[in-house]
Amino acid sequence: MRKSHLKGIFQLVLLVLLLASSPMVALAQQKDVAGSKDHPLISRYPGSVITAYMQKDFDEYLLALGPLKSGSFQKTQHLEGKVTRIIYHNPAGRSSLEIFRNYETALKQAGFQTLFACKQQECGESKNDEVLGWFGYLGQEYSRYLAAKLIRSGAEVYVALNVFESPQEPYRTTTLHIVEMKPMEAGLVTVDAAAMASDIAKTGHVAIYGIYFDFNKADVKSESEPAIKEIAKLLKQDPKLKLHVVGHTDSVGELKFNMDLSKRRAEAVVKVLTTKHGIAAARLRGDGVGPLAPVASNDTDEGRAKNRRVELVKQ
Repeated sequence: MRKSHLKGIFQLVLLVLLLASSPMVALAQQKDVAGSKDHPLISRYPGSVITAYMQKDFDEYLLALGPLKSGSFQKTQHLEGKVTRIIYHNPAGRSSLEIFRNYETALKQAGFQTLFACKQQECGESKNDEVLGWFGYLGQEYSRYLAAKLIRSGAEVYVALNVFESPQEPYRTTTLHIVEMKPMEAGLVTVDAAAMASDIAKTGHVAIYGIYFDFNKADVKSESEPAIKEIAKLLKQDPKLKLHVVGHTDSVGELKFNMDLSKRRAEAVVKVLTTKHGIAAARLRGDGVGPLAPVASNDTDEGRAKNRRVELVKQ
């Protein structure tokens, strides 16, 4: 074989190796991670590949609805329900703006309402967050974020979208989160009557977090039944026990409204105990203190969740 042929073959092999090792080709050769799939509500941008996937039937999610400043988002909304997280590698040659506009248009056509949207400095500080991906990327026009909401068949669905494009290949990603609001599966963990009795004996009161209400309403939800049954059990085991049922809220909203709401919620619990579980009305009194007795800071979603509770106080 002539040296010129050998040289040509060597150059061809070298070219193939160089192409195969390039980021562009590496991304093109990628496949979706095992067990991943597109969400049935929102398809991927054509040519994208799933690089990370997570789905939980019931979890909490903090939806960013404002810019990031001093390490915290200026406005958020706490969500609970089915959470799906998908991270895509975007195809080369497509800008973050093009991909973002496609998602934005698709969401609008599907009936989603945009709650917040931003790009670069509008998003605030740069933050590489495990949940949101790159948020903001201060000083460059390569990151765009959108939060949207859809009410479908009476159920709420939220979407958080972050499209990021680095000037250095191959960092082009779309982070997509879908939260389908739904109550948790009740009855898996129950409030124990014995534990209630122990706390009341030690401190004179016990906080109950297993009683649920819709936002700004006082109707006791069906998934509260395990906790209600244990309260009834507590009262039946100790016929002399009398209780104040006290409603608590967080500090969001007007004080007058929260005071009234907490009282109505406590009275609703008393009503269920007396009408459904046969507890004598004379043994119970419903009242509310609104946000006046917090057990945590109302400056965070986690703190506000702890403050929203019903307490049993020994009379």
